[in-house]
Amino acid sequence: MNRRNFVIKTGLATVATVSTNTLLGGTFSTKSPLETLNIGVIGTGDRGGGLIPFINQIENLQVVACCDSLPFRLDNGLQKTERKAEGYRDYRKLLENQDIDAVLIATPFNTHSKIAMDALDAGKHVYCEKTLAKGFFGIQNLVDTAKNIHKTFQTGHQYHSSRLYTHVVELIKDGKVGNITAIECQWNRNGDWRRPVPSPELEKAINWRMYREFSGGLVAELCSHQLDFSNWVLDSVPEKVMGVGGIDYWKDGRETYDNVHLLYTYSNGVKAKFTCLTSNALDDYKIKVMGDKGTIILDYVKAWFYPEGSYKKELGEVDGVSGATVNWEQGKGIPIEVNHSDPSKQALLDFRTSVLNNTEPLSNLRTGAKTAACVQMGLDAMHQEKIVYWNKDLIV
Repeated sequence: MNRRNFVIKTGLATVATVSTNTLLGGTFSTKSPLETLNIGVIGTGDRGGGLIPFINQIENLQVVACCDSLPFRLDNGLQKTERKAEGYRDYRKLLENQDIDAVLIATPFNTHSKIAMDALDAGKHVYCEKTLAKGFFGIQNLVDTAKNIHKTFQTGHQYHSSRLYTHVVELIKDGKVGNITAIECQWNRNGDWRRPVPSPELEKAINWRMYREFSGGLVAELCSHQLDFSNWVLDSVPEKVMGVGGIDYWKDGRETYDNVHLLYTYSNGVKAKFTCLTSNALDDYKIKVMGDKGTIILDYVKAWFYPEGSYKKELGEVDGVSGATVNWEQGKGIPIEVNHSDPSKQALLDFRTSVLNNTEPLSNLRTGAKTAACVQMGLDAMHQEKIVYWNKDLIV
């Protein structure tokens, strides 16, 4: 549909008619409150192309345009829309399409800031994949641009939309683990992280994650999700970070590290540790929030509570009050049961709702900018071999 006819809902969906008016810089006319949000996907590689099937499943969302500089990736994206979308090689041409209401940006890390700013200037709502922007300059430029443009902006930290994760954050803030004393995160894999390259000249275009010019490597692509969680659960940003990394296993010409080890310190004294390996996949992905009353362990889609003290010794036998057997998984604790959708799909559902209701997403520009700043701090700490402090000049 045309953006000028798109209805921004400010409450629950109701059947109503409205006279022509202006809202958020556009106009709307007599329409049903739930119109379809037309999306242009900029970057149809693994992530952008992978999100198109989710969009296809969501009512009131549809992909009407795809853009990628690589023809085979553009073709892959268009195939996933059953050839119903229009194809572009230049994202600026896509932004000129007035029928597009919003864009999903899934391009290399170093291009996020410029494309997102151009999209906002073109009057589009923006869903920008993590990490939000590369470098403090890119982060600040994007934040400054968005201040005066009243469009929905969501950062693609999908776990920030997971109903399991939101429930866990609520539990922790309600005192489930007591006073938080430490956070430990890992995302371990065993593989070279490379993509196949059909011809040598496409090496950097396809394996951009391996090169510092385009990428923040493991910190930006993986650790960023867990950094976002730590900021979220602590409702703060770190004061400083120290860390090391290296190219110690995959001697294949890459520039970004194949292992990283970072330690962030928050103002309340909590230390948050992040480890990411590409040579050993033991335990894969894990977050542990440790407090004086217990620990919550999270993986991609499950969570467990492991209590401290004598209480844990009784679990797995019989609950002394009810006489019922307590559910207990060996080595992990009591499962935290929450009905929830795939986090990536939920993130897109949240984006749709935020646009329709004119509300700020939970994973928004500010949370994304803070996480991006943490990523840059970690990279600087490893590359410069020094303790890096929070950039107090950064306004997010």
